[in-house]
Amino acid sequence: MVGRWGEEMAPDGVVDRRAVAGKAFASDGERQFLEQLIWPRVGARIASWREEESAREPAPRALVIEVPLLFESGMDHGFDATIAVVADEQTRRERAAARGHASVDERTARQLTQQEKAERATHVVANSGTLEELETRLSEVLGTLQA
Repeated sequence: MVGRWGEEMAPDGVVDRRAVAGKAFASDGERQFLEQLIWPRVGARIASWREEESAREPAPRALVIEVPLLFESGMDHGFDATIAVVADEQTRRERAAARGHASVDERTARQLTQQEKAERATHVVANSGTLEELETRLSEVLGTLQA
């Protein structure tokens, strides 16, 4: 990212996710600046991809898109169904730390709670177990969507 945030966000053309997170979560103004750059691009890319995939012969039975801040961004209204994958707070913290995410408290404070996401979603999948359990639950939900 060049300009307002400078070259330190993408040294050698590779985005430094930790540096971006540190800057984005430093203040509401910085986070809003980043969101104003990103969300329109995300929406345009999703629309383009959906159009491309829907034009295939035969058309796919379903398209699945992962949007980490779907409800927070207001993009949830553009989907036929939504799935909230939720986990207890301790599990979420451990997983975020294992992925090297910085500013976990700041990230969590700017997101809807797990309960709020579950209330807004069409389907809810608990993800406090293993990856295999998550895959099984998601496959079950996808099966109901295709029916």
